[in-house]
Amino acid sequence: MSGSAVQPVGVPSLAGAPVLAFKRHLRAEVSAGKGAYLFSEQGVIAMRGARIESLAPLLDGTRELGEVLRARPDGMAPEEVAAIVTQLLKAGLVSVRPAPEPAVDERELAYWDACGVDAASVTSRATRPGVRLISVGDDVDPDPVERALADAALEVLPPEAGADAADLNIVLCTDYLDPRLGDLDAEHRLTGRPWLLARPFAAQVWIGPVLRPGESACWHCLTSRLWGHRHAEACAQELLGHEGPARRPAVALPSLTAAAAHLIALEVRKWLAGYRHRGQDSVWVLDTLDLQGKLHELRRRPQCPGCGDTTLMAAQAARPIRLEPARKTTSTGGGHRTATPAQTLDRYRHLVSPITGIIAEIRRDPAAPPFVNAYRSGFNVARGMTGMAGMQAGLRSENGGKGVGPIDAEVGALCEAVERFSGNFQGDELRIRASLDEIGPEAVHPNDCMLFAERQYLERDAWNAEHGQFQHVGDRFDPRTPVDWTPVWSLSGRRRLLPTAYLYYGVPAPCGRRGLHADSNGAAAGSCLEDAVLQGTLELVERDAVALWWYNRTPVAGVDLGSFGDSWLDEMTGHYAGLGRQLWVLDVTSDLGVPVFVAVTRRTDGPHEHIMFGFGAHLDPRTALRRAVTELNQMLPAVLSKGHDVDDPDAARWLEYATVANQPYLRPAAGQWMRRLADFDFVRRADVRDDVTALDRTLATAGVELLVLDQSRPDLGLPVVKVLAPGLRPFWARYAPGRLFDVPVRLGRLAAPTPYERLNPCPMFL
Repeated sequence: MSGSAVQPVGVPSLAGAPVLAFKRHLRAEVSAGKGAYLFSEQGVIAMRGARIESLAPLLDGTRELGEVLRARPDGMAPEEVAAIVTQLLKAGLVSVRPAPEPAVDERELAYWDACGVDAASVTSRATRPGVRLISVGDDVDPDPVERALADAALEVLPPEAGADAADLNIVLCTDYLDPRLGDLDAEHRLTGRPWLLARPFAAQVWIGPVLRPGESACWHCLTSRLWGHRHAEACAQELLGHEGPARRPAVALPSLTAAAAHLIALEVRKWLAGYRHRGQDSVWVLDTLDLQGKLHELRRRPQCPGCGDTTLMAAQAARPIRLEPARKTTSTGGGHRTATPAQTLDRYRHLVSPITGIIAEIRRDPAAPPFVNAYRSGFNVARGMTGMAGMQAGLRSENGGKGVGPIDAEVGALCEAVERFSGNFQGDELRIRASLDEIGPEAVHPNDCMLFAERQYLERDAWNAEHGQFQHVGDRFDPRTPVDWTPVWSLSGRRRLLPTAYLYYGVPAPCGRRGLHADSNGAAAGSCLEDAVLQGTLELVERDAVALWWYNRTPVAGVDLGSFGDSWLDEMTGHYAGLGRQLWVLDVTSDLGVPVFVAVTRRTDGPHEHIMFGFGAHLDPRTALRRAVTELNQMLPAVLSKGHDVDDPDAARWLEYATVANQPYLRPAAGQWMRRLADFDFVRRADVRDDVTALDRTLATAGVELLVLDQSRPDLGLPVVKVLAPGLRPFWARYAPGRLFDVPVRLGRLAAPTPYERLNPCPMFL
């Protein structure tokens, strides 16, 4: 027997003589010597063999099991007949039904058979279920839905009936964010009754989910996601002095409302019949303008204040970081990972939804050239902009992903959005209120990570007026003022404390943001915790190496791309030439020995060179080089667009005035050998944890302690960390004494440290 199986049903206990028959939504036809065929909306199921050809005509609903066994089709023994019948029953192709049939429309019975539920019990008037219909809001008319429920043979209980009186409660509203729904959610959690939420009065009809206290997500889980996609509305409401969701004009047609009402009744009837499908845990959205419908899956938030444990994040931060073995399964997707890009996308695709996800959509960057794999995935909260201004576009104003292939870029955009979302302050983080002086040696002074020079604080007003947001110099951190602190952990299990406002985006000012600004440096998502720590550490190493080169403006060796034997790199060089641009790569590897590359491009066919770059670091030099070029590809839309898609004053000045003539350090150093693949040491390890351990040892040798904060959110599942290495430079303008001045001399790039006044006057702006 071949074909697609449907949900099997058990043999019900029936009064009277039960008969065997193919399910009513299936039509059987037999052709001698060619098999038996079952036809339905889903297609055709072919059953081969003389035995099934002989048995199929007997399964017409006129014979009970004993008669079929005694008929001995094709000469089979009763045991053989019973075995085939059992197989058909398990496959959901045959049912045992009462004889005679109930007086119900055959098409209705066929529908329930297609659902795989007991049609007899569903259509019995003796078991007619009761439902309760609740309207939230004066502009909600329940009459169309009440009529549709009556048409579906459902008894609508009177309004005074309690929440526990009905088999299912149906709640109608015009906005799923209506705060009055919170009281209903609490009521249903007390009674344990399920309830269906629906919005039938709109051009976009919403039906579902069925909220089941103790089993599924709750209304608070849903509102957490909905508000995340209505940032502009929340800002506008705050500006207007309003609370809650904005009021909207009612949109309805009689035909639209009637159709929505009957769809609600259908979903209620299916639920009460015992039919379960994944859509019942989703918001189904029907766009009546183009008849497109889509399910948006809602998953429970384990840390939800309504139905979960709000202490989960605090407990997570209180535990030391423990790295486990994490064997690599792929070296594609921009790194050595424990899961392939396809596996990661499949596992976390439910996070992408404009209704129930944390990301509204992931889309290819429409401004990117055809050869560039770059995707965007929503507003970048790491930029620290709030209100309506935060919705403006610009360089890196959105989360993005890049890669050699489209799926690499799509997964990169997904992971970056999850990383930024997880790093956003939500209020359940572990916080310890104290001053730095009170905490003592366990605290890390935030400027050990920020690395502002004393002179920068003195000149901050003039500097801030001229430069972009990421270069902003805040007030000096006051060691005597109590602020909130959050634990971070060394890989050896040592606890340190850093201000919460430095570790999370959007911490409210009363929690201690004086002089602090959270950034994305060292933040990373990964297919496992170990992978995330590796990626975050590599970013710190990359940006430190870039800062040493950029601010000292030291010429460095170029990279011989041909020595890598990578045809993709050859293609990129040709594509850039086709745009009238030149592409080359610099080796800015620092004293830490991890390969770090800068891919640079400039225009060669116009008055302005519009120079742009991308960075890449990895233990594997091949991967580091690809990362640098794919990041450069991601930056291309900003420099190719007319007028440039740039909202940063430092970036705008750079694109307007920089040339290789007035910025000679952008060219490979004259007289130095071009770096070849063989010049880089690479130890191939099978486990990600071993790579992290090796990096930790390297940093310790340089006098740098690696610290990790696990920012993974319980409701997302994708591991996210914030990695810190006090002393390593971010690539923004941070001029405190230390590596920025010392390492170039140790590397032999400079004979003496660069004077403060001669540091690169253009801050790094990526």
